Amino acid sequence: MTRPRKIIIDTDPGQDDAVAILLALASPELEVLGLTCVAGNVPLPLTARNSRVICELAGRPDIKVFSGCDGPMTRQLITAEHVHGKSGLDGADLPDPVMPLAGLHAVDFLIDTLHAERPGSVTLCALGPLTNIATAFRRAPEIASRLAEVVLMGGAYFEVGNITPAAEFNIHVDPQAAEIVFKSGVPLVVMPLDVTHKALTTRARVEAFRALGTPAGHAVAGWTDFFERFDMAKYGSEGAPLHDPCTIAYLLQPDLFSGRHINVEIETRGEFTLGMTVADWWRVSGRRANAMFMRDLDAEGFFRLLTERIGTL
Repeated sequence: MTRPRKIIIDTDPGQDDAVAILLALASPELEVLGLTCVAGNVPLPLTARNSRVICELAGRPDIKVFSGCDGPMTRQLITAEHVHGKSGLDGADLPDPVMPLAGLHAVDFLIDTLHAERPGSVTLCALGPLTNIATAFRRAPEIASRLAEVVLMGGAYFEVGNITPAAEFNIHVDPQAAEIVFKSGVPLVVMPLDVTHKALTTRARVEAFRALGTPAGHAVAGWTDFFERFDMAKYGSEGAPLHDPCTIAYLLQPDLFSGRHINVEIETRGEFTLGMTVADWWRVSGRRANAMFMRDLDAEGFFRLLTERIGTL
């Protein structure tokens, strides 16, 4: 049997982050070295709380959870309670966590772990704004070359923006951080809205989670019921996209996804386009490719994987 792939999940939960974390913790192919929390969907104290709630729901209080950056590198924090509710995990009534936060700052944990682990053996899964990762890269630039890759949920090209007309939320919250990561030379796999908007819940898919009859199954169904309402009203869609689990699903079954290796630049100065991911899909710029930018997804296979794995918790 091959050894589990070592990952660190950088996260700002968020219901879809929660589903991604549950998927990772339910998958023996992955060894989660820790969760690093960042401000994003909700402020940092809530993302740090929610990460521990999710670990306890999965029966994994042994997972170390580190609190990180409480705001973007240079601008004011924007949050998304209008999507995720006041707690970030509205839709499931879960108890406060008992497990403590780890004592180290998330950025220190990232730097220390990437120095300690064998080069090329750790993958970073980024589910929120890239502040922790960019801060670590700025403080210890040598760690970028020690990573296997960064698989991140963020950006958009064909689907343009979801928080502004031009920008996706995670990148827009901290465009300066995104620019550092995209220019770092680390191998990048990007799950933009173009692909995550194909990971749509349906009534049958939500009820399949509920029918698992487990605490995790009920929580996932409750979370998706809650945040569906926002996207259904906004997009006129049948359900809501499960953005963040795409990053973990890619590690487990990369053939569920297809995309192109292209150049992606981050707009950090635009008056109307701040945080836009300028993806050279048609390869017209002549700029060097720096990211595998996904566009298509086998949605049936994705939800089959998700339901099977969450059913094991």
